[in-house]
Amino acid sequence: MRAAVALLLLLATARAEHRGRAYVREKVCQEYRMLGKENFRTLTIIANSRKYSNGTFEEIGHLVREIVSLAETCCADGAHPSCYDAGSSALSVKSCSADSPFPAHPGTAECCTHEGLERKLCLADLRHPPQPLPRYLQPSDQELCQAFRKDPREFADRYLYEYASSYSQAPLPVLLGSTRTFLSMVSTCCISPSPTACFLKEKLQRKTLSLLTLTSNRACSRFSAYGKDKVTFSSLASLAQKVPTASFEDLFPLAKDAAEVLSQCCDSVAEDCMEKKLSEHTAKACAALSAQDKRFANCCKGKNLVENYFCILALPPAPAPKLPEAPEPTNKELCGKEGALQATRQVLPRSLFELARRRPSLPDAVLAKLYDASEKIREECCSAKDPSACLDSKRQRMGAELPPVLETASQLCGQYTKLYFLDFKKRLRESLTQTFPEASTALLEQLLEQRVSFASTCCTQDAPPLLCASKVSSELGEACKQESCLL
Repeated sequence: MRAAVALLLLLATARAEHRGRAYVREKVCQEYRMLGKENFRTLTIIANSRKYSNGTFEEIGHLVREIVSLAETCCADGAHPSCYDAGSSALSVKSCSADSPFPAHPGTAECCTHEGLERKLCLADLRHPPQPLPRYLQPSDQELCQAFRKDPREFADRYLYEYASSYSQAPLPVLLGSTRTFLSMVSTCCISPSPTACFLKEKLQRKTLSLLTLTSNRACSRFSAYGKDKVTFSSLASLAQKVPTASFEDLFPLAKDAAEVLSQCCDSVAEDCMEKKLSEHTAKACAALSAQDKRFANCCKGKNLVENYFCILALPPAPAPKLPEAPEPTNKELCGKEGALQATRQVLPRSLFELARRRPSLPDAVLAKLYDASEKIREECCSAKDPSACLDSKRQRMGAELPPVLETASQLCGQYTKLYFLDFKKRLRESLTQTFPEASTALLEQLLEQRVSFASTCCTQDAPPLLCASKVSSELGEACKQESCLL
């Protein structure tokens, strides 16, 4: 795909190690000439909607018009060599003005303290955090065609903005392919004599790409929030809850492989990186775990590995097996020679793996908090004068304070995934009334809404990691003592 080649140029511009002005201009103009104005404009909408994912449609529109106009003017034959530099400087000045029409970003003020190329590069590096949950809701086929017929260009621009900002963490080549095939589907089916049959056929054909966009956005959002080590643990915990009879030795290599896929492909401009690497990972997981779990095996029967991966992701937790009490890591394992590296890579993940498989309903947000807490305690104690005394003290404190939090979260998510929503809410109200018999009606309703908010957001497979991290503390707060939720 021609656009995918140009994509490499776009990202090379933003991330170039060589930061000369002529270099940046040459890359932008090379891309503009290769794509043509309309394709360049489309790619600019996608890239900036993704970059400023909470910017408004109007703000993104202002920015796109300025960028396209700059390229059109300064990449034309005979344009003065200083045209692009002067134009981009004027753009950075406008970005720093009090009435700037461009997307607001909290880092803009800091960038505007710089001047010249340094300011422009600083502004180019700004990026909004991802949306907690995708906000794009696809209209009905009839509504799509009504909007398309009314103004095809406006329809396409708004769709590109809404979709790219909603799935801003999906790799750019995946996002580009998904939006391109969607707009092609709409333009084809809305003039078809049989729109319904056309949409059905086209949606089936782009099913894999739609799933790839959804799953890669979810996975890359987690990778962006967690980093490689923590996302390895998150993948390990998820597998342990789906296949709790599997051993650490079975699952840990798969978790590391999943994290490696994300580290290679979330920011890759290679057109097929995510699909190819994710398919290879799915094949490894199916080979390792199909014989151990019937549900897993059923997901692996399909010929399309991306769809198989989506099936695996959607598997609910399995019932907890009867297992002996898990051994805790020793002080020597945590703080011995090479302790930091070994603890991060094996000791702590193994300990929390044992917890995850024994509590399959415990949500990722709580397990991620425990991972952070364990790392924080290990770093603090291993540098103390008496590491063993420090670790023993922390272990005793956590042993007393964390069980209520774990039990609350496990019960909450277990019930949420098993019951219809109204039944869940009714049972939760009854439980809170029994647990807090002296609480006022207003307080009980507040607790109820907090728990419902936590469950509906954070007990799901696609729970937003950063939002749910804060909800662990704020909405399970009464189960915590002495800031155990904030460790």
